[in-house]
Amino acid sequence: MTSFVIPNLKTFNRLRIALICCSIIQISIGSLLQSTPALAQSAAEASLSLESAAQHGYVLGEGDQVQITVFGYEEYTGTQVILPDGTISLPVVGTIRAAGLTSAQFAQTLQQKLQPFLIDPVVTVSLTELRPVRVNVAGAVQRPGPISFYNQTNETEKSPEMPVIAAALIKAGGVSQDADMRQITLRRTLTNGEVYETTVNLWDAIANGSVLENFALQDGDSIFVPRLANADTIDRRLLARSQFAPETVRVRVVGEVKQPGEVEVPPDSSISSAVAIAGGPTVDARLSQVVHVRMNESGEVDRQVVDLRNLTDTYQIQTGDVVIVPKKDIASVLDFATRLLNPLTLLLGIPGRF
Repeated sequence: MTSFVIPNLKTFNRLRIALICCSIIQISIGSLLQSTPALAQSAAEASLSLESAAQHGYVLGEGDQVQITVFGYEEYTGTQVILPDGTISLPVVGTIRAAGLTSAQFAQTLQQKLQPFLIDPVVTVSLTELRPVRVNVAGAVQRPGPISFYNQTNETEKSPEMPVIAAALIKAGGVSQDADMRQITLRRTLTNGEVYETTVNLWDAIANGSVLENFALQDGDSIFVPRLANADTIDRRLLARSQFAPETVRVRVVGEVKQPGEVEVPPDSSISSAVAIAGGPTVDARLSQVVHVRMNESGEVDRQVVDLRNLTDTYQIQTGDVVIVPKKDIASVLDFATRLLNPLTLLLGIPGRF
């Protein structure tokens, strides 16, 4: 007669957990085999999926919603919102602190807490909804000041925008053309009162396509983007074409153009592009002596005469620039520019030094 060995309860539960884990592995492998190359996200993307939050060190806090799964124990599985005191509650175990931990750290804590009550618990924690994260951005950005990340879903990706450095710079309107992207400072006050500070280099990702240092942000973080020193140079057109540049810059085109006034142009535009966006030159325009006016860092005004007869040039326009297209019968272009700019100095805040 054949005899059967009946495993005890602990062994049976271990077998059950092992079978569940094997099934999950099979499903994961099948999904990967059927996946498309689109799953390989660019490191330079500012919007990251919730699944990648743990990889970027996202720290849980009040208001975050998490999905807790304890394999084989449905009574401990479900969605929890972290309370204002930074905790969640589970049956038998009671209150457990979640704030200040990553998803992986919280899963490990839960597993340790459940160990006395369950047989070899296997716990996973995934982030399902983000709390608002508020940070301050200063320095060489278009709109310095506080910004907030809310739990909003991107219309195309259908995933919330993660609070990371790249997204913060974009929310601040993009960086200016003299931003030193090699030495961005991230400053954070830890729970014990210590101040953590690190330098982030985003220029390598722009210039060389290397992996982007896209640190996850926390409430109260500060980001400072320094300006380039006088001796430093970078490829400003490359920066203007990057995701960190503003969508447009505002310049004024006056004189002999069809639609004079303030225009918005792409950040890598030339003077001739600005003239074209202002409707193009009139028949009376003297394109051989177009004046480009810019306020430098010391607050003084620089003027240059540019030949646009071929409607091409190598100058890169910046926010606040003024382009003056003179008339053919003007004797002195610079005198004309001075007379034209004098009433504009009060409007634009440009010192009247020429």
